[in-house]
Amino acid sequence: MVTTYPFGMSTPATGAATLAPRRSSRFVAWVRAWRAGLVPYDEVADAIAGDEEHLVADAPGTWTDVPLGAALPTLAKLSPDEIRLVLPAPGDPRGLPGPGDFAGAALVAGEAVVAGGLGLIPEVRSHTSGSGDCFETVLWRVYPLPANAPAASLSLPGAAEAEAELAAALAETTAALTRLDVAQWRPELAGALAALRRPDGATDLPPGFDPRARRLFARAAVLDRVLALAGHAAPGGAINNYEAQQRDAALRPLTAACRQALVAACNAPLRP
Repeated sequence: MVTTYPFGMSTPATGAATLAPRRSSRFVAWVRAWRAGLVPYDEVADAIAGDEEHLVADAPGTWTDVPLGAALPTLAKLSPDEIRLVLPAPGDPRGLPGPGDFAGAALVAGEAVVAGGLGLIPEVRSHTSGSGDCFETVLWRVYPLPANAPAASLSLPGAAEAEAELAAALAETTAALTRLDVAQWRPELAGALAALRRPDGATDLPPGFDPRARRLFARAAVLDRVLALAGHAAPGGAINNYEAQQRDAALRPLTAACRQALVAACNAPLRP
């Protein structure tokens, strides 16, 4: 039995996955560093996958799902600047290469990779074994992009601008959530928010990214997981519909700033 969900969608089997760093951000950071000659090819697939199994579907020249490492040579001729992270949302399609199957799927998933003439989107697949054990695999589905498709006309912020916007949004949202007493119905947020002051190794970027990009990515990656937790329904129906609407309104500006911070950090210029 296999069930497929866009990454970030809450399900009983994949609830823990929503608190992991976005897979597309790690994909872009490590593949860009590889294409810049800053990390060896042999390290890239393991760095992206961690302790998960990652497969690729519909890669050029393949007829079945293949391991991530076997599909990476498809990107071997690309420069780092041709590989970028896209985190679109309804009403904010920045970075998408025009309408089409890839753009529609990216909007549903909330994350994607643009790599030259290809687009890749991760899907989390939950499996149940005959003994009842649950496990997951990540399937990167490859989409051919329309020839000469223009990128979205809206400009993307650089790391400095994104860092300032994130700091301002974080202060505003923290005050709003305090007024809403969000900790009363999501007590685990206290520990998650504390993690913003002590990012762990899972939020590291590979060699080549400057200190500002590293700092921005570390904060935004942890904050992205906090937002995933804060945005989910509280256990036991601890809030009503009105309170949920207030929560969503408070989180919306920070969610947008966090998405753009991750994009700016992962797409930042690389240095030898």
